[in-house]
Amino acid sequence: MTNTVVEELAALKAEVIQAGGGLSEDETTVKNPQEEEKVAILMVGNGKNGKAIPLKERLNKYVQDLEKFADPGTKFAPLALDGREDPIANRSTDQRRKDFAELNFLQTPVPAALALLSQKQSEIRRYENAVLDQLAAKVGAKELKFDKVFGMISAKSNTVVAGTPFEAEMFIAASSSAITPRMSFNGAGVPVRDGKATIKFTAQGGAYDSKGIARKTYTGNISYNDASGQAKTLTVTGEYFVAKPTYSVEAGTMPPLYLACANKLNFVSPQLGSLWQPSFSASGGQTIAGGGGRVTIVPSSRTCTVRVINQGNVMGEEPFKVRLVPKPEIVAYGNGAPIDEKRGMSASSLRSLDIRAVADDDFKATNPEDARYKVTEVIVNLVRGGRRMNNISLNGGGSISGLAQSAQAGDRYVIEVKGCERKNFQGNVSSVNIGNKVITIPLN
Repeated sequence: MTNTVVEELAALKAEVIQAGGGLSEDETTVKNPQEEEKVAILMVGNGKNGKAIPLKERLNKYVQDLEKFADPGTKFAPLALDGREDPIANRSTDQRRKDFAELNFLQTPVPAALALLSQKQSEIRRYENAVLDQLAAKVGAKELKFDKVFGMISAKSNTVVAGTPFEAEMFIAASSSAITPRMSFNGAGVPVRDGKATIKFTAQGGAYDSKGIARKTYTGNISYNDASGQAKTLTVTGEYFVAKPTYSVEAGTMPPLYLACANKLNFVSPQLGSLWQPSFSASGGQTIAGGGGRVTIVPSSRTCTVRVINQGNVMGEEPFKVRLVPKPEIVAYGNGAPIDEKRGMSASSLRSLDIRAVADDDFKATNPEDARYKVTEVIVNLVRGGRRMNNISLNGGGSISGLAQSAQAGDRYVIEVKGCERKNFQGNVSSVNIGNKVITIPLN
């Protein structure tokens, strides 16, 4: 039963290879590995009459039939799932609507289609091996006679992200307790437990195709003594596909940075999960690590490029535009309230002035620690007609009672702003050039 299904999958893989133009002259690679349309026609079909339609029923029926030989209560996961049943695909609205054929073979190049069919073969052998173990436990391993012994590798996933672990099980598909295999992977021995060895390594990226996928291969060896005591070694090969990991700034767009300010960003990579532990460097600026993808960028020039590195692998470089800090708005307050410069105030009631520097709203929202302004010096002139009657100097604000005693309706206060400062995220204070700022307040 198992061999029949595995052979059917092997025949289907041969048809997929033909859809890709067949094998090259050296019979090691497919001539047109990027072919997607012919794979879709073969497996999905123009009217959903492709070979993946009956394949779904065949795979799932195999699971149902196999469970009849297993211990009571044994359940195996279906081998062919629609998008709504797949725990990963059902997170996406578009993928959730697809059936098994569309999900796995629509817009799928030849190597990916072959990898999926190979994975199904491995899963079938793994299911069969689990049932054989149950049978062996019931009747005794010596009573089970196997005429064929072959090695298999069953991967948890044939597509991984660079920098994440690749994990698979390597085993003899028809083992018995009389056989104690020795296994190695890439030349190094691996522990064997219950006839199986788990191999795990960090997937290396590089040589990605236009879709960000890199094909990789691995080799394992299984050595054992047959019934006659003769040593035999099985070589097991497999392939997997490494997906190029991606990251993004949490805001979704590359925001502008402000010169010499603390620009806080958060780089995220859902694909890497807990393995996402980036570090940063910058040309045209300084980086201050915050942990977990958070970083503060302090640009020192009008252009700044941030390099993103994760576990020693350079993930990419992101150029940022750098803006000058916008000048603050100078606003006059009288007796603690904003002054309408067109309407003015009563000459007899205005007794105190406070001149404030108000940060640009966008700048304050993104860089609150750098948006702390203070007016340091103003000269308040009492002007009547075209003549200056008197003046006082204030440190940004204070009492003007001395001028108010002489003020009359029709006069005006002409305020010259002489100094303004900004404190940055480090507590450093710098002068702000606001130009020749003059505020005129009519007196009623």
